[in-house]
Amino acid sequence: MTVRHFISQPLGSLLEASPQNGYSPNCSDIPTGKWVLGLSSLNGYGLSLAEAKPAPLNDPIVDRFYLKPGDFLISRSNVLDKVGRVGVFRGGLDNCSFPDLIMRFRPDTAKVNPDYLEAILKGDGVVKFIRQHATGTSGSMKKINQHTVESIPILLPPIQEQKGIAAVLGTWYLAIEKSEQIIAAKERHLHGLYQRLFGLQSHSRTDWRPYRLSELLTQRDERAIPSEALPLYSLTIKSGVTPKTERYDREFLVKDAGIKQYAVVCPGDIVFNPANLRWGAIARAKIIGNVVVSPIYEVLKVNENVNGSLLEHALTCPRQINYFATKTEGTLIERMAVKVDVFLHTKIYLPTKKDEQNAIATLLDGASREIQLHKSILASLIEQKRGLMQKLLTGQWRVTVPETEEV
Repeated sequence: MTVRHFISQPLGSLLEASPQNGYSPNCSDIPTGKWVLGLSSLNGYGLSLAEAKPAPLNDPIVDRFYLKPGDFLISRSNVLDKVGRVGVFRGGLDNCSFPDLIMRFRPDTAKVNPDYLEAILKGDGVVKFIRQHATGTSGSMKKINQHTVESIPILLPPIQEQKGIAAVLGTWYLAIEKSEQIIAAKERHLHGLYQRLFGLQSHSRTDWRPYRLSELLTQRDERAIPSEALPLYSLTIKSGVTPKTERYDREFLVKDAGIKQYAVVCPGDIVFNPANLRWGAIARAKIIGNVVVSPIYEVLKVNENVNGSLLEHALTCPRQINYFATKTEGTLIERMAVKVDVFLHTKIYLPTKKDEQNAIATLLDGASREIQLHKSILASLIEQKRGLMQKLLTGQWRVTVPETEEV
C-alpha cells in the first residue's frame, strides 16, 4: 500500500482571522457578573474556568474581549514548559473575557475540524515548535507572538479523516488527562499522610520521641574504584540512586579510572547531595548489590533501631526538605551546602516501637507504589499517543470514514 503523507499548512491559513491579544483590567475583589481568565486557566489539560477572576463592572473595554463557544486560547507568555498551552472555550461562564498574556483565535471549520486542531495543538510536534520559537532570557518569561502562532505547521488530511483522527486521539488525550489527575490526587493524599505523621502534631504523641539523625544513621566511609563488581551510580532528585549513563561510564573509564576513590553504597543506605539537599537530593538506595557514587555525596548506613523505609519517608517529605533548606551554609564563592554534621545533628520525631514503625512504613510504601504504578501507566499512554500521531498524521494508518463521504 502506498503511504500517503498529508500536506502541512500554517495555522494562520486555517483561521477566520488573525490571533488577538486579550486585555487585563484591574480585577475586582467581589463578583461583578463579568469575568477575566487568569494565565493559569490554561493548565496543561485545557481550559479551567475555576481560575477566572471578577472583572470591573465599569470598564467598557472588557466587553470587547468576551469569549464565544469555540474560541481557541493559547498562552503567549509563560515559563518555557507552559508557554503555548492551548484550551478551547466551550461556554459555562457568561461575560467571560481573556487577559493580555493569552491570544484568541477561531478556526475556519470549512478547512479544519476544531477537535482535530485542538489535538494537534496539544501534540508534541507543536510543543517542540513553540519552545524553539519562544523568545526571552533564561531568567524571564518566554514569549511567542502573533507571527509565531500563525506559523505553527498543521498537518492536514481531508476534513472527514480529521474527524476520525480527532476521535481516536481524543480517547488517548482523555486517558492521559485522567491519569495525570489521578497521580496528582494520590500525591496530595501522600503529602497529607506526611503532614499528619511528620507534622508538629507528632511532637505531642506519647509513643513518639525526637531522635537525632546521628542515633539512626552512621557515616559509611568505604571507598573504592568503579568496576564491574562495583558499578558507578548517581543520585537524581527524580529517580533516586540510579546507574550512570553508558556514555558517562566510557568517559569515566578513559579519564578517571584508577585515580578517584568513589564512595561505596550498600543496599538500604541513605545518600544525599549536600549542595542540593535543599531541593530534595536525598534517597534510600533501592539496589540489589553494592555500587559506588561520586565522593561529593554523603553515604549513611541505617542503624538497626529504625525502619529504613520509614526513615526515608521522614527525610524526603516536603516539610523536612524545607527544614534542610534553612540549614544551608556557604556563599556563592564557597558552594552553599548542608554539612553532614549539621545533617546528623537534626532531630526528627518517630515512633519508639519498631512494630509501629513497620506498620507506618508499610502504609506509606503502599501509597508511593500506587503513585509509581500510575506514573508507569501515564508514560505508556504518552508513548502510545506519540506512536498513534506518527502513524495517523503521516497517512501510514488511515481511519475508517463513512462510505458516503469522500476521502
